[in-house]
Amino acid sequence: MWGFTKLTLSPLLVAQGLRIRKRALVLPEADGAREGLERPQGSAAADTSSTTAAPLRLLVVGDSSAAGVGAATQDQALACPLARDLAQRLDRPVSWRLLAETGLTTQHALALLRATAPGACDVVLVVLGVNDVLTQVPPPRAVRERDALWTGLQQHCQAPLVLWSATPPLEHFPLLPWPLRSVLGHDARRLNQAQATWARTRQVLHVELPPELADGQLAASEMAEDGFHPGPTLYARWAAHVGQLIAQRLQSLRQDLPPFLPTTALGTPPR
Repeated sequence: MWGFTKLTLSPLLVAQGLRIRKRALVLPEADGAREGLERPQGSAAADTSSTTAAPLRLLVVGDSSAAGVGAATQDQALACPLARDLAQRLDRPVSWRLLAETGLTTQHALALLRATAPGACDVVLVVLGVNDVLTQVPPPRAVRERDALWTGLQQHCQAPLVLWSATPPLEHFPLLPWPLRSVLGHDARRLNQAQATWARTRQVLHVELPPELADGQLAASEMAEDGFHPGPTLYARWAAHVGQLIAQRLQSLRQDLPPFLPTTALGTPPR
């Protein structure tokens, strides 16, 4: 039924997509270093045990949102603020690295991973999905590609903790007109459902995004000026949300608790 609906609307959807490509504001990726070391600040930093502890090794892999499009610098984007948040929560240095490019699908991310071959790390955050939806990758194929990327991450990084960010609610993106935004939002929810099911088979944490919804809509003031990417405020909320989940999961691993902690899905729930 859904396939028939999309087929019926396809001439209009294609026309809307072409119009967006011509008129959309193209923002650059966030400027600045794509790796670094964040240390805990404040009174905790005075404790030599925190400053001399081995750094937690964090790798962020993904598309334009991981690359920080919508923020001026990496200091205002996702990876660096996430490392800073974790350093405070864990009272421990965090060494971070970012592998991200605008336009990456999951399949392209696997090629980038193989070409880059990052070393061992402790935590991996994967931010992919929007381009899978835009290029109409069917959920079964998207899951197979995620599994291939997960296998590659295990080979190159051997991370005990892998988090996979959900595709955001595209139906609320200001850039997208109706009915295109409704169709892409539906496709994003289908992908999230498939990804969440797959994640449980690999002990991967499927992470809903912090939506910062206002009356069911994304707060336009927290989106970038292109109407498609997060702005610095939304990046900060996203980093804090993911940082909290990582800290919880690392604590559960230390205490040998069940591997899947109940977490609040702050994003629009899959339907």
